[in-house]
Amino acid sequence: MIGFETKDVEIPSLDLAKVSRWLEEVAASHDYRVGNVNYLFCDDNEIIRVNREFLKHDYYTDIITFDYTRKDKVGGDIFISLDTVASNAADLNVEYESELLRVIAHGVLHLCGIDDKGPGEREIMEAAENAALELWKNC
Repeated sequence: MIGFETKDVEIPSLDLAKVSRWLEEVAASHDYRVGNVNYLFCDDNEIIRVNREFLKHDYYTDIITFDYTRKDKVGGDIFISLDTVASNAADLNVEYESELLRVIAHGVLHLCGIDDKGPGEREIMEAAENAALELWKNC
């Protein structure tokens, strides 16, 4: 089950049923099933609070993923700062919705075991994000 919540922001104007189906396809394309995945859309104040409290990082980010995946069933809590998504979209000169979908997929891809911090991992994550966005077009 995929859940969507907000804290101090409006829920993004996406078809959340479609997003859920899409994320199930994304997970399946990596040989995973979807368990309990909870998205919390928030602002920069909340994302930095979570980053400081749980990860001991003192910077803003677009996404924080807490992974509870077991075997082939993805699960986790995913925090997304809509403020940072919007500023990243502007910086990258891409549409907000496109950047938001990329970040939403990014969270599930982390739950599927794809990392982006080590050497060469960012390129693997970007390819997986691009493949996920192609799946979105066909949902």
